[in-house]
Amino acid sequence: MDTIKNLIEYYDELFPVTDAQKIFFESYFPQFSPPAKFLSIGCGTGIFEHRLAKNSIDVTAIETIRGLLDSATHRYRNQLMALRYFQMSTLEMTNFLGGNFYNIISCLNSRIVFISKKEFLKKFFSDCKELLSEKGIVILGLENFEKFRAEPKAILPTRKSIRITYKSQITKDAQGTFLESRLEKENKILLVYRRVPIYPLQKNEIAKFAKEAGFEKIEFFSDFEKNPFSENSDYLLAVIR
Repeated sequence: MDTIKNLIEYYDELFPVTDAQKIFFESYFPQFSPPAKFLSIGCGTGIFEHRLAKNSIDVTAIETIRGLLDSATHRYRNQLMALRYFQMSTLEMTNFLGGNFYNIISCLNSRIVFISKKEFLKKFFSDCKELLSEKGIVILGLENFEKFRAEPKAILPTRKSIRITYKSQITKDAQGTFLESRLEKENKILLVYRRVPIYPLQKNEIAKFAKEAGFEKIEFFSDFEKNPFSENSDYLLAVIR
């Protein structure tokens, strides 16, 4: 995926950390003894993780894409903060991270769909359960793939900033389901993902996999303001306990 480097410069403006997101997470941290311990899966450039660490949250952040991780490390590492970055996939989490340690585990911006096989998704939920402390929480954010169903193609919501437009679509054929995306700037097109395998995880599967992993409660919202989720929502936010 060499073309992913085209996204790095624009990542923060296309996937901004909103005030609503900050308030949403801040509502959960007081449930745990300070410092709350947070694991971010698919941390991107680390802007949100840095803000949490500045507010005395103990943060571990993992990322598979080297360029994004380098950006996070170079810009936001600070020896005075409890903030650690690792290049690591979800398949490796329980090999290197402490069990029963994290109060909140988060995976946002549809990064979970890059776990493209069902058996690995089931392992993801089981591994999160193993890594979480008592009464710990998993927070997942992704597009509502029940609405954006690839039959055989679905256009995902466009992301825009002042400088750039990000367009994505998912396609389905006999080989599987794939993500394709590109950046558009003036008359220039920059590819980001080209036929990358994904698993378009849906609400009922989240509930099923979570229950199988031993979680007891799950809430679904359509955004960080905790508006109710509906079949017409663009975004799905799951809070799993």
